[in-house]
Amino acid sequence: MTTSFNDVPEQNPPAPALARRTPSPRSAPAVPGSGLSDLAVSPFGTPTALLSGEVRVAWVGRTSTEEQQDPRQSLIRQLERSKTALPDSWAIVCHFYDVESGRMELADRGRGTHYERFDIPIARDGGITDLLAEAAHPNRRFDAVICESTSRVARRMFENLSVERGLERAGVPLFAWNEPIKLDGGRAQQILQRRINQSVAEYEVFNALETSWGGLCTHVREGWNIGKPPYGYRAKHYRHPNPMKAERGATKSRLEPDGIRAETVTQIAHWRYYERLSYAAIVDRLNTEPEKYPPPIPPGGAAKARGAWSKSSVCEVLRAPKYTGYQVFNRRARRSRSGAHNDPVMWVWSSEPVHEPLIPKWMYDELAERRHAKRGSRDGNALNVHPETRRTYVLRGMLLHACDRRMFGKHRDGITYYSCQPQANNRGRPDAYEGHPKTVYLREDAILEAISAFLSDRVFGPERRELLAAELASVDDRAARQRETERDKLQHALDGLSTRQANILRQAETSSPDDPFTKGLRESYNRLESERGAALAGIARLDAADAAEPARPNAEDADLLDGLPYLALNLVHAPEQLLRRLFEVVQLTIRLHYDPEVATIQITLPADVLPDIAMTAERTQDSMPAIARPKVQRVTARTDAVGAPGRTRTCGQALRRRLLSHGGGS
Repeated sequence: MTTSFNDVPEQNPPAPALARRTPSPRSAPAVPGSGLSDLAVSPFGTPTALLSGEVRVAWVGRTSTEEQQDPRQSLIRQLERSKTALPDSWAIVCHFYDVESGRMELADRGRGTHYERFDIPIARDGGITDLLAEAAHPNRRFDAVICESTSRVARRMFENLSVERGLERAGVPLFAWNEPIKLDGGRAQQILQRRINQSVAEYEVFNALETSWGGLCTHVREGWNIGKPPYGYRAKHYRHPNPMKAERGATKSRLEPDGIRAETVTQIAHWRYYERLSYAAIVDRLNTEPEKYPPPIPPGGAAKARGAWSKSSVCEVLRAPKYTGYQVFNRRARRSRSGAHNDPVMWVWSSEPVHEPLIPKWMYDELAERRHAKRGSRDGNALNVHPETRRTYVLRGMLLHACDRRMFGKHRDGITYYSCQPQANNRGRPDAYEGHPKTVYLREDAILEAISAFLSDRVFGPERRELLAAELASVDDRAARQRETERDKLQHALDGLSTRQANILRQAETSSPDDPFTKGLRESYNRLESERGAALAGIARLDAADAAEPARPNAEDADLLDGLPYLALNLVHAPEQLLRRLFEVVQLTIRLHYDPEVATIQITLPADVLPDIAMTAERTQDSMPAIARPKVQRVTARTDAVGAPGRTRTCGQALRRRLLSHGGGS
């Protein structure tokens, strides 16, 4: 029996929905009857909805207002190009487009209204988020999505792939005008080309961003301002150095002081540095005289202004580095992290001051160090907001341990202590305070007696000038004097080098460039320039050594003491409110050392607040009854805490219980 070819059963019989389909000229039938290739019926093939009858297509477009193009013309071009790529039986039935940056997070896309500003003659059915929402709906209006390029969907590959995968899970393929539309099932080549296009698009974005970022950094280092001038400055505009941009009216700006507002910035810094006023106290002083200290106007304009100073505005003034005279950029990540503050190591500074400073650089640095030291602690010693707080501590925030932590107050059995226990706050970081005693205690009455003796002898005592003179005689300043001598020598050499260079330049002006004599002059000038650079480096090294060394008292400091009255203070019995005020105006700081067990007492007597110091000390003395001042051993620059009543203790838990039960004395 013979079997004809026509008797062979069909391997891929056509589905009922495909029986009346006209085979596409792009298909490559491998089996008679179905009209579909093996790849077309594979799990990797195109959805069957695209293989029969008319196919409904959604068009997606995007353009950015930051691009050098008209969004209206760009979207029209994208739509027309997308139409030309569609097969004959496909038709665009809905339009989704946005006018926004393609680098936005996908969750934030499609929420803007920038498209309303342009007369776009394309009916809009929504943005990219609306497209994804409708694609997941069973009654969606489209079977496929078309765009000019996948970069129009998103600029970054992660968001691009997220959109593509979201549509794919819903059974909606994404096609592009600049990619081949294949319906025979072969997708490997298409995926390769798409990933290459997506990588190139992301590369172009980051390359453009990095190039423009380098231009911004160069712009700042040359001293030009970016953005709105900070409070206290106004913009002074200059003709753009690029002639082409200058012809179009483009300008650049530098900063210059803005009259009374500039004086306000300097006054705020002085209050904070010299008087150590809190933000709240500075705000109160500013708001009492708004004509003298005009409040700032926010970026939103006068309509959003409060008409008064706030603690946040004072904080911003004290933290803005532009007031030091340097131009600074990238303090905040306004584009990448919604305006979050960047680490100072990421700030871009000009190489030298480029405008008049309102706050000296050294003062700005010291204020920054104080903020770092007091990070997490409020000003003053008022009761905190905790409902169980019952008492305050007069030395709160002024007593530091050698580990640089602020010691906190404790009250047990009628005795007030200050303690340092770092382990309780550093779980998981056992090496953060390696070698630190488990608990360190210091009795308040002991340190108050030492402070009282220090102030009575060295600040308000009748022999204060003699004590200061004796202190000056004991200061070992040989290293400082040696540096000063070396600096004088380097400066003298520097002046001589400058004179010799000027003489060489005068001789070179009248000589031919090709003359051997002129070449010799050039070599001599370059050699002198090298010597000059070495001298400048030496002076900078000496200045750095002086800056690193703590300030020493000098004979002029004795004149400040003459502005204070003679008083005999017994601070142990003084009211806490007046004590705290006195400690604040003299900027008291006490540092407890590891070994030996000593505490260093440091105060500051700014000349402009001496009357306030004198008045506060007199009020403190007048507020106390006539109590005879106890006999105390005259203190030197260091007060031995071992010899003071209630000595400093470093102890474990067992010794701590014994200390509390016996009062801590020894």
